[in-house]
Amino acid sequence: MSNRFADLDRPGLDAVQLRSSLAGGHGPFARFEGVEETGSTNADLAASAADDPEAWPDLSVLVAEHQTAGRGRLDREWIAPARSSVSVSVLLRPRGTGGGQLPPESLAWLSLLAATALTRTLSERAGVTAQLKWPNDVQIGGRKVAGVLAQVVPAPPGGEPAVVVGTGLNVSIAAHELPHPNTTSLLIERASTTNRNILLKAYLRSFGELYRQFCAVNGDPEAVLDRSFSLRQLAAKQMVTIGQQVRAELPGGNDLIGIAEGIDRSGALLIRDDGGTVHPVSAGDIVHLRPHEA
Repeated sequence: MSNRFADLDRPGLDAVQLRSSLAGGHGPFARFEGVEETGSTNADLAASAADDPEAWPDLSVLVAEHQTAGRGRLDREWIAPARSSVSVSVLLRPRGTGGGQLPPESLAWLSLLAATALTRTLSERAGVTAQLKWPNDVQIGGRKVAGVLAQVVPAPPGGEPAVVVGTGLNVSIAAHELPHPNTTSLLIERASTTNRNILLKAYLRSFGELYRQFCAVNGDPEAVLDRSFSLRQLAAKQMVTIGQQVRAELPGGNDLIGIAEGIDRSGALLIRDDGGTVHPVSAGDIVHLRPHEA
């Protein structure tokens, strides 16, 4: 990150300024680190948290200018040109108001929490109409602009598990650089800003605010937060999936087709089939979730 103006079209992140405004007593984060290149910020942060838990407390951040082995859900590849994206991971050691661990089922909400914070950030700060596609994609006009991946860090002997939540956001990727035809970037969508320093700071502040509120209600997705909605309601309000006819591709080659009616308190998608039966489907249950036309 030291040579942050090497590419005038894709300037580097200002790690010093970001650290000053987000951590060290000036923001909600305990630690902020940036690297030029890595295989995966999620993998690096998970390994560091496992090796030295005390050095990586709750709300520690790792950001990279370039990921060479980024991965999404089901180990799908996520690679973009250097300095064209926001690639950031946050380590979480969530605790409730009494200092106790959150219920295990609350941890499943952390990726939805991050996606909700990012969707809000893009709508409020980048001037684009962003929507959440269950379980962990952010879209603009039906095309993926960002993905979120959460993974559990196993607990050390006598310790507690942690969660790493990684986010990849396409910022200045040109059309000919897109990895898939159903993806897009903020540049292509003519966002009001493609300044990654602004976007990263706004996203992390939104994430930190929503995370603190979630912990304050002991990880209850139905509890009202300070914007008069629960986390489940906030996610549902932004979720383009709800109301769609969808096809959930299940392991083994089976499909579940029906109307996506909502999300339950575990974060599972509720799909009503043609016979009227409602099926809760968790993110781990599906290979793909796609719109379906009869």
